[in-house]
Amino acid sequence: MPHVSRQAPPGQGGYGQGPAYGDHRYDGYEQSYAPPQRGGGGYGPPSRYDHDDHDDHDAYRPRPNWGRRIKWTVISLVMVMLVTGVGTYLWADSKLRREVDLSVVEERPDSGKGTNYLIVGTDSREGLTAEEREDLRTGHAEGARADTMMVLHTGSNGNALVSLPRDSWVTIPEFTGSSSGNRIPASQNKLNAAYAMEGAELLVRTVEYNTGLRIDNYAEIGFGGFASVVDALGGVEMCFEEAVQDKNSGADFAAGCQDLDGGQSLAFVRQRYQEAMGDLGRTQNQQKFLGALGNQVASPATLLNPFRLYPTMGASLDSLIVDEEMSVFELGRMFLALRGVQGEGGTQMNVPVADPGYATDKGSAVLWDKEAAAQLFEQLKNDETVTATDG
Repeated sequence: MPHVSRQAPPGQGGYGQGPAYGDHRYDGYEQSYAPPQRGGGGYGPPSRYDHDDHDDHDAYRPRPNWGRRIKWTVISLVMVMLVTGVGTYLWADSKLRREVDLSVVEERPDSGKGTNYLIVGTDSREGLTAEEREDLRTGHAEGARADTMMVLHTGSNGNALVSLPRDSWVTIPEFTGSSSGNRIPASQNKLNAAYAMEGAELLVRTVEYNTGLRIDNYAEIGFGGFASVVDALGGVEMCFEEAVQDKNSGADFAAGCQDLDGGQSLAFVRQRYQEAMGDLGRTQNQQKFLGALGNQVASPATLLNPFRLYPTMGASLDSLIVDEEMSVFELGRMFLALRGVQGEGGTQMNVPVADPGYATDKGSAVLWDKEAAAQLFEQLKNDETVTATDG
C-alpha cells in the first residue's frame, strides 16, 4: 500500500501537540524559529559561565553613576559649610561687646563717601592679674585712658589709616554727660582728655567736630586684649632696621625680622622714648604694627586653619568693645581694610602737624597744620585719592 503523508491540523504539531517544528504559528501570525546558539551548546537561558571570545560579565553589573555621586558629595559639602558658617556667625555675633551708643553723639556731620572707623587703644588693665601687669609692664593705674586713636577710611580709592596723636590740641565741644546729665562746656584740651571725661561717646563727638568726618563704627581694645589677640595668632612678624630698646615699655629687639608675642608687641607699640619724634614716632610704629596684624589675621594661614582662626576670633571678640551697630561682617571688613593700608594704593600717615611741641597750660601738645589737615579730611570725606602729606 502506498505511504500517505499525514499533515497536522492547523494549530497542532507532531503527535497532535502544538505547532510543527520549524513552522511556528501563534494566534494567527507566523514567526520563523531558529534554535539558540550558545558557546557551551544546548538550549536554555544564557549562563554566567557562557563565554565567547571575551568575558561579558561586566555587561550584567550596573555601572556607577559618577555624576550623581559627585552631585551629592558637593551638596553635602555645601550643607556642612553652610551650617558651620551660620553657627560661627551666630557664635561670634553673640560675643560682640556692643557697649558704645553712637546715637547719643550730638551734631553729627553728614555722611561722606566710603566708611570711617575710629580705632582706639586704651591703657585699660581689665582682666589682667597682678602678675600679668608686672609681666606686661602696664602699671597699676585704675580706669582707662585713650593711648591710641586712628581713623581708618575704606573706599573706592584705596584704604587710609590716619593717626590722631593723643596729645593733639583740639576743641572738645559741648556735650551732655551720660552719667551726670550735666552739660559739659566746650574747651581747648588734649584729644585724649575727651575719653577721660566722658568715654567713647565724647571722644567720637570730638573727633567728628575737629575733622568733619562722620564716624560710622567704633572699635576699642585694652592692653590685655591686645596681647591676647597676638598670642592667639601665634605672634606677629616685625622687621626692624635697627635695634629697639626702651626700658619704660620693656621693648628690647635686635635689628632684623622676628616674631613678637603678645607682651613684646605691646611693648613695641607703647615705646616712644627712643623715637626722636616722641609720640609721633610711636604712632608710626602703631600703624606699622596694625598693618602687619591685619595682614596676618586676613592671611590664608589664619582663615583656613580653624585651630588658629577660632582662638583669634575668640580673643578678639572677648577684648574688643564696639558700637551698637557693629556687625561681625563689618568687623571683618575692618580687619581686611587694615591689611589693605599696606598694599598698593593704601595710605598710612599722621594727621599733618605744624608744631609737635606746642606749649599749652596742659603741658606740651601737638598742634595740627590746619590747612593741610583740612585738605586731608576733605579728601577722605569725598573718598578721593589722598595727596595730603604729614610732613
